[in-house]
Amino acid sequence: MRRFAAAGAAALLLVLAGCAGGPGQGGASGDTPRIVVTTNILGDVVEEVVGDQAEVTTLMKPNADPHSFEISAQEAALLGSADLVVSNGLGLEEGLQQHLDRAADAGAEMLVAGEVIEPLAYGADQGGADDPHFWTDPARMVDVVDALEEELADVDGIDAAAVADGAAAYRDELGALDTEMTEAFAAIDPERRALVTNHHVFGYLADRFGFRVVGAVIPGGTTLAAPSAADLRDLATAIEDAGVPTIFAESSQPDRLVQALADEVGVHVDVVELFTESLTEPGEGADTYLTMMRANTQRIADGLAEPR
Repeated sequence: MRRFAAAGAAALLLVLAGCAGGPGQGGASGDTPRIVVTTNILGDVVEEVVGDQAEVTTLMKPNADPHSFEISAQEAALLGSADLVVSNGLGLEEGLQQHLDRAADAGAEMLVAGEVIEPLAYGADQGGADDPHFWTDPARMVDVVDALEEELADVDGIDAAAVADGAAAYRDELGALDTEMTEAFAAIDPERRALVTNHHVFGYLADRFGFRVVGAVIPGGTTLAAPSAADLRDLATAIEDAGVPTIFAESSQPDRLVQALADEVGVHVDVVELFTESLTEPGEGADTYLTMMRANTQRIADGLAEPR
């Protein structure tokens, strides 16, 4: 009996070893390559480009905060066994960086989207670090798609021609989105193109479409910071001086701080929710990158339009 048990155990180990795979071996789905993506915004883009050529695992759940979300040990292990790991970079995935560094040190193929775009720096008052929120500019997302197409073409088991078709189709979608945003924002009087949000997330959109970033309730580029009373007073003064009619609160963060600005400092403005750093569940208004950007464009245009 022990002989048969040992043989069975050995056979089981062989099966498990064959299923486990490793970098370049297609992960856990046999010969199907596995792509692991950190944020759900990038996860959606990767799925659109790669189609059925790979199994895509997105670590960040809908409606999560990319600055603070965490992953399980099992999910962390996926990073080391993936054929390609796609991350945002530029300091966005603060709670995930140690896992990404470990995967890179172990030899995993990495595509850091923030390294293939032209980054903008925060102002000197924010330390001058690079802004990680590049997806608010669809033109920079074209750069990400270009780099993704190139990386995927080198992954064993992926049909480069199929990926090229997917990338071309998605670039067309991004071009259409860019045109829609340009037209919608052109209708806003330049004097009213002023943005105030929970934290600094719209620098790329402002740069691309001619907006002024008046300020943010949370200082810096991370939601993990907190405003002081002096920060709120300074922002209130800036809002009054700029005549801002609307403050935009992010869907991944309650508008509690925005309301605190209005209640405690006495600024009276409308508060409009935007989808900025995370996609939503299906049916909640922003379950893809394209729908998210179109929803935000409409809400910004409506929030800053001339009163009728």
